[in-house]
Formats: sequence, structure tokens, C-alpha cells
Amino acid sequence: MADLLLELFSEEIPARMQARASEDLKRLVTGHMVEAGLTYADARAFAGPRRLTLVLGDVPEATMATREERKGPRADAPEKAIEGFLRSTGLTRDQLETRADKKGDVLFSVIDRPGRPAEEVIAEAVEAAVRNFPWPKSMRWGTGSLRWVRPLRRILCTLSDESGSRVVPFEIDGIASGDVTEGHRVHGDGPIRVAGFEDYAAKLEAAKVVVDAGARTRRIEHELTQQAFALGLEVVTDPGLMTEVTGLAEWPVVLVGQIEERFLALPPEVLQTSMREHQKFFSLRNPATGRIERFATVANLDAPDGGAAILAGNGRVLAARLSDAAFFWENDLRTIKARGLEGMGEALAAVTFHEKLGSQADRVARIAALAREIAPSVGARPDLAAEAARVAKADLASEMVYEFPELQGVMGRFYAAAAGHDDGVPEACEAHYRPLGPTDAVPDEPVAIAVALADKIDMLSGFWAIDEKPTGSKDPFALRRAALGAIRTVLEAGLRLRLRPLGVSHFALISDAPTPQAEAMADSLLAFIADRLKVALRDQGVRHDVIQACFDLGGQDDLVLLVARVRALQDFLATEDGANLLAAYRRAANIVAAEAKKEPEADFAATPDPASAVEPAETVLFEALAALQPRVEAALVAEDFAAAMGAMAELRAPVDAFFDDVTVNAADPGLRLNRLRLLSALSALMSRVADWEGIEG
Repeated sequence: MADLLLELFSEEIPARMQARASEDLKRLVTGHMVEAGLTYADARAFAGPRRLTLVLGDVPEATMATREERKGPRADAPEKAIEGFLRSTGLTRDQLETRADKKGDVLFSVIDRPGRPAEEVIAEAVEAAVRNFPWPKSMRWGTGSLRWVRPLRRILCTLSDESGSRVVPFEIDGIASGDVTEGHRVHGDGPIRVAGFEDYAAKLEAAKVVVDAGARTRRIEHELTQQAFALGLEVVTDPGLMTEVTGLAEWPVVLVGQIEERFLALPPEVLQTSMREHQKFFSLRNPATGRIERFATVANLDAPDGGAAILAGNGRVLAARLSDAAFFWENDLRTIKARGLEGMGEALAAVTFHEKLGSQADRVARIAALAREIAPSVGARPDLAAEAARVAKADLASEMVYEFPELQGVMGRFYAAAAGHDDGVPEACEAHYRPLGPTDAVPDEPVAIAVALADKIDMLSGFWAIDEKPTGSKDPFALRRAALGAIRTVLEAGLRLRLRPLGVSHFALISDAPTPQAEAMADSLLAFIADRLKVALRDQGVRHDVIQACFDLGGQDDLVLLVARVRALQDFLATEDGANLLAAYRRAANIVAAEAKKEPEADFAATPDPASAVEPAETVLFEALAALQPRVEAALVAEDFAAAMGAMAELRAPVDAFFDDVTVNAADPGLRLNRLRLLSALSALMSRVADWEGIEG
């Protein structure tokens, strides 16, 4: 057994591509090896700015020898059948074996394949991986035909065991494999010959290269935390930036610099965004004031002067960037002082939201009307919700958001406060975009909730009205995300909100549609929301068929009530009584449906007559239904679905006895009709809770 070390050394690999590339290298190389019969014990892949590395443990010296036997036609079969078998095996007639069989002599092909040296298989695997590597973008250089993300300079490929290390020989587009790598671009001192991964990692560490990206990240985090703590500051967490700088530095060195005093009054989010986007700087915050007071950069070398020159240069560039940000901030504040935040937002009349849905200003007007309508249901003042909606998107017309689009909402909060808005309006400007993803928090203040829901319902209704619905994997307007956001907002806030009337009125507002058409569009959108609800609840172990069974009752546009019904039904079905009642419902419904096909004119839905009962079990079921129906109805009115299910559970024994002791299709037509109506009444009572037809299992 030997350990494989492979390194593909190139010019700088974009940081965003490194993690995926290391996994692709492992997948491609190991996949080819295993397919060729060459196994391994474990695999590790690493990525850095200039190298992809793969380490495989316990690779055999060769693949196993194999013998393949195939049974062919009989020895006296027609010549064409034998020729076809020969073509499929690649053998000649004299290479076949003849063996006795029950029906006579049969031809067999026996192909012995000797084991192949590991070096041969690895060479093939590496070349196939390199030539077919799935880079998002790649390039050619020089006169060769090879494509790589950046020019490929070296290939290190060795097998190492107790006896030593040897090169796996091959060549790709003029680049011969070897046992040589290079250290840091600045600190390195020429080529480095290595023997195995431990030697490789140690020598690169000495040459100022940390091979493991995880180790580089931990090093950066430790230095950032320590230096910030020494200054009485804290690091603003930024996982995306951490991943990026880890991919930019083979030898990360954290340097902390000053921000000029004149910029410290800028909103912290502005400082953080400007430094992250333009300079890839971390922000260091004063925990007492919340102000960003220092920046931290990650250099890719140990500077002789301790980083003074690097920080001086970065400081000059940062000052220029922050001067721009300060200019935008001051200009926006002047505009707000002169015209108010709604005045700033007037520019949105010239910004098209969608050619069929009007301008951004048109959309703001619709959201304001809808927020006013939603407000009482969420505990917000209607006039305040409408005010917040009118200014929530005004920052889209600001110079700051034009420069930094990711600050939309955040700047709205600052500008609303600067314009004198209060009572939750500034917070709504920022929070109404939430949740932006499955882990993002939903708005939790009444005004913000009203505007956030109005924003998402308008988005959904608008694109539904112009028939721009998601199809398959395509969702260009992120309508699935909007629906999930609305669902989470309603459920997490426990809002008792009827969505269908809101949808009908809003569809009428958007498209000037007549009421029947608006109602049809609202029903279609509600079905879409129900599908998204299945997705939202799936991770919580809620069955999709139970959701659908409750939704199919109709009128289930109060999501809080719908989910309460769903959870109660799922709990009930998990019990023995629930499972048996489901079976009983199906039996009853199937009997009635079958008879209805035979006698379409018969009225099986009419009220059955208890006095016509003959069998004791029949009478008991009549009495049980009569006693339980008011209890079930009362529980449903009280929205106590667990109590309704509990009452229905008492039907189990009478229903079981009825099916055991009573012949539904009695010879007496009147008795038969009454029993079918009794089963219809049973089904009707159970259907007050859910549409049992769609429940699986």
C-alpha cells in the first residue's frame, strides 16, 4: 500500500471557486480510479490561492486481476449466432471453451485480465480530471489546447510508502509530473522537492504556505479576535468575507488600521459595506457605542516593516472610498431635509418595476393601500402602516443605495429617522424586506409586519395577475421565496389573517379584473401558497398529504388556523383510533360511491331515519352520531381541533361493530337506502374536519 499525493499548481485561483474545485478534484480522480478497480482507504482535498491538493491513503500497488466468463450459444448453434457472440467478446472461435450442459455442449468466453499498475491508472485518472475539469470559467494560454482556470504551471504526483517516494510519470499538454512544488510567491526560495504529504505540508509551512484552508481560517479568526480584544473592540462577523480572504492568502497576516475621525459618524452599515465590498476589510466595532472604529485587513505576507506600508496604502485608498460614501450620505440628507423622504421617493415614478405592472411608485401606492388594509389584523394603526409603506422604498432613489444596492432598507431606516418619522416607521423601512432566506428572522413589530406582508402579497399578486408564475425550476422573480416569507411571517407572528379577501381585492386593484376573475386568480395563488406551506412544514415532519387534506376543505386561507388543524389531524392519524377511522371512512365512502354509480338518481345524502334501524349495531351508530355531531361542531367553532378529533375517536367502536354486524346492501330497498344514508352521514361528519380522500396510507 502507498499514499498518493497530487498537487495541481497554477496561477491564482479565484477564492470563490476553490472549495468546489477541491471537491471536484477528489470526485473526478477517485471516481476514475474506483471504476478502473483501484481502491483507497481515505481521501482529503485541499485548496489554496495557487494550488489544489489531493491525498489518498492506502492505494494498492495494482488493481486486482479479474476473470470474466460469459455463457454463449450452444456449440451447434447457427453460425451467425456464434459470430455475433464472438463480436461481442472480441475473441476468435478457437479461444472459446466448450462445456457440457443439460441441453448439450455450450460455448463460453473466458477473459483473464491481469492487474494494472497503480501508476498507470492514476496517470489516466489525473489526465481525465484535468482535461474535463468543471471550472465555471477557464482559459487557454500559450500554444497549448489545455483549459484551466488560470495557467497551470506544475503537476506534483507521487506514491509514498515505507520504502520511499516515487513519481507517478505522465505528461499533460507538455507539463510533466514530478515531485517538486513551490512555496510562497514572495517568501518562497525556489522549487521544493517533497516525499509524501507530511513532508509536503511541513516544507510548505516553512516556505510560508498553509495548505489547509481550515487552518488558514482559524489563524485569521484567532488573530482578528486577539487584536480586536487588545483594542477593546469586537469583530463584526462576516462569514462570506472570511471565506474570501482565506482563499486569497497562503500565509495570512492580520493587520489593523485606523479609520479617519471624519468618517466615524457614518452609519456603521455604510462603513462595513464600503470596506467589505471595495477593500475586503473586516470591521472592528466598539461594543459600547456600536460604532465601527477600526478596520482589519489580511495580508498575504510577513512585511519587513510589520505591515506599516501596507496599512498606509490601504488607509489612503479607504479614505478615498469613504469620502465618496460620506458625499452620498450628506447629499441624501440634504435631499431629505429639503423634500422629505416621500419627496426623495418621487423619483421612483420614473423607475419601471415591470412593464405590465407599472413603475416603482405605482407599486409603492399598491403596497400602501394593502398595508392599510392589513394593519388592523396585525395590531398596527392603518395610517401608520400606510405611512411606512409610502416611504419604505424611498431609499431606492438615494445616491447611497445606488452605489451600494445591498444597503436598501438599511439606509431607509436611517433616512426615515432623519426625516422625523417614528412609531416604528424607520424600523419598517428596513425590516419589510425580511425574511431574505430560510434562516433570516421575520419582522416582529406590527407596522413592519403590515408592510412586509403587503410587499410580498403585492409581489405575488402582481406577477400572478400578468401570468408570470414560477415554472419548474425557473422562478425569475423569486415568487417562491416571497410566498415562504409571507407564510413564515404569518405563522411566527400567529396572525389571524384571511388571505383570500385580501387577494381578491388586490387582484381587482392591480388588473381592474371583474370579481369572478379576481376570485379565480386568488384561488390559484392560494393553491400555490399551500404548496409552499408543504415545503415550509416538511422539515418539521408534517406530512404533505395531511396539509392538502385540510386545505381541500376549502376556505382555508387563515394559515394559523390551517396549521393548527393540520397538526391536530396528523397527531390523530398517528393513533390507532385515527388509523382505524381513516379505514372506516374509506370503506363507507367507497360503498356509497359504488351504489351512487348504480343509482345516480338516488339521494344518498338525505338525512337517515334512526327509527328505521333494525340491528342493534345500527342503532348504536345512529346514537353515537347524534351525540357526537354537536360536540364536533362546537369544537370546530371553538377552533379546538384536538377536541374535535377526540370526539370523532369515540366513533371507532360503533363503526367497527356496524361493519361487523350489519349488511349495508340489505334485501329490503328501504332498509338498504337508510343504511347508505347513515354511511353518508358518517362521511359528512368526518369531512367537517378534513378531506379524508387525499390522505395516504
